[in-house]
Amino acid sequence: MRYLRSIFKEECPVLDSVKFGMILALVGGFLDAYTYIGRGGIFCNAQTGNIVLMGVYAGLREWNNALIHIPPIIAFMSGVFCAELIKNTSKKKYSLDWASIVILIELISIVIVGFIPGNVSNIPVSIIISFTSSLQVSSFRKLVDSPYNTTMSTGNLRSATQAAYNAITKKDHQSAIRSIRYYLIIISFISGALIGGVLTDCIGLHAIWVAGLLLAGGLVLYLVNRT
Repeated sequence: MRYLRSIFKEECPVLDSVKFGMILALVGGFLDAYTYIGRGGIFCNAQTGNIVLMGVYAGLREWNNALIHIPPIIAFMSGVFCAELIKNTSKKKYSLDWASIVILIELISIVIVGFIPGNVSNIPVSIIISFTSSLQVSSFRKLVDSPYNTTMSTGNLRSATQAAYNAITKKDHQSAIRSIRYYLIIISFISGALIGGVLTDCIGLHAIWVAGLLLAGGLVLYLVNRT
């Protein structure tokens, strides 16, 4: 119980809180499961697969297959650019703050994807989700006092395990808390994938709107608790 109280006792902005991070991780896992099950076995949250496959197909001189993987990579890069642009201009040009703008763009993108029928190419979906994931990962990068990721889990798993090692070998209380926080994000990502997979299988392509509801919950949490 002492650890549990310490984990959620945070002196940080709501955007860096564990609760907000868990919501974003739920969305991240949901989107990966949705695109894999409902949109032709694609992953759009991370671009490592697209980069590798582009190189593999180029090496095999299968140029059409290689070129297919370029649009989501460009979309991801555009998302990074857009996130930085929003952060640097929102206070000057918009009535909303940058975090609200980013979340609203994500919400709109998710709604649009839900309307794209399954009998068309999955390229538009991969472009939109890659852009959306890039916005999220570029905008929300801090978990209380540590860097983290809400759209993929490799880095979080490494950081969680490293913190657990320090907690065990050095009897470091803060490392133990940090490790549990990371594992909560990982569990949330897995839970999002589970929910996304089940709902996509049951109700089809409109299931992505549930991810939109989760994201809307994150926006409400932010607006209620922002300082």
